[in-house]
Amino acid sequence: QLQVVESGGGLVQTGGSLRLSCAASGDIVSISAMGWYRQAPGKQRELVAVIRSGGSTNYHNSVKDRFTISRDNAKNTVYLQMNNLKPEDTAVYYCNAEGISPSTLSPLDAWGQGTLVTVSS
Repeated sequence: QLQVVESGGGLVQTGGSLRLSCAASGDIVSISAMGWYRQAPGKQRELVAVIRSGGSTNYHNSVKDRFTISRDNAKNTVYLQMNNLKPEDTAVYYCNAEGISPSTLSPLDAWGQGTLVTVSS
């Protein structure tokens, strides 16, 4: 089993910064990638940023040069540093971890409960 828990959302003004954290627990050795998704009201969930076990990252075009995904392997935690926030970044942000169970070889896919980020204009 694999679990993730997010923290760090809140209310910030346009141009401000927030850092989200996502702590993984359980079958963490199986994690191949961890990512941040977001879902704004009336919109589909979209991938914001992902970091893979080898360290490579990808970002949604709208957050490049403003958001940075990083990880602390010692703490089994992934971070999303969000700078120069805009009202359109307002959404519920979800952490996701995926991998393969080493014992059963079945896919693992864990989602957090979500954390709300609100950017006021």
